[in-house]
Amino acid sequence: MTVETENDQHYLPTLIKGARVVLWDFDGPICRLFARHSAEGVARDLVSWLEGRGLHGLLTEAERESLDSQVVLRAVDRRHPGSDLVAELEERLTHEELRATSSAMPTPYADPLIRTWSAVGTRLAITTNNSPRVVRKYLESRGLVGCFAPHIYGRTHELRHLKPDPHCLKQALNAMGAAPADALMIGDTPSDYVAAARAGVPFLGYGHSDRTARMLQAAGAEVVLPSLEPLLELLRR
Repeated sequence: MTVETENDQHYLPTLIKGARVVLWDFDGPICRLFARHSAEGVARDLVSWLEGRGLHGLLTEAERESLDSQVVLRAVDRRHPGSDLVAELEERLTHEELRATSSAMPTPYADPLIRTWSAVGTRLAITTNNSPRVVRKYLESRGLVGCFAPHIYGRTHELRHLKPDPHCLKQALNAMGAAPADALMIGDTPSDYVAAARAGVPFLGYGHSDRTARMLQAAGAEVVLPSLEPLLELLRR
């Protein structure tokens, strides 16, 4: 079900009523990290770096042409798990993400929603496939880090723990002493939804485009908002 008008939002209070903690994905619901820093260019650079080391055959043609740095990173990790190569590649991606934070665009209504939710006593955490260093840098730039710290859980060199694996969600729940049923996950990708489902956490999709909404719904998400504004208005009321 996709919410488009205020009249369709009668079930939102029920969805968030029991949420003692809210687990946020980062890139999408909170900001557009690569708004002015080409994500496709970063993926190409990672592929070029591998090829420069004579590792052209490490990736399939589909992986090389995916233009998705996460796809490239996961592919290398599958073939050389826990290796120095994976660690160096992950660090290169983190460096590019850190560069991107200076031009990241806040998601509409995200900043006031985060502050309002925190002010009414709901505990917040970040559960993301981005580097936690990147998340912290961005949140500090927006004056939001206090709404989340210390609960920022992101990518490490243990890439098998990336979503759709629920590892970072379970980390957050354990650290905050919350049961899955008492939490809510906000995400914008099928991997967010799958991770939440595997962790037993209710899910709210952020479908900022028709394509994103369709992908979330195809994955199984029942509740998808095209904007965070209805949540903010609900909390303010």
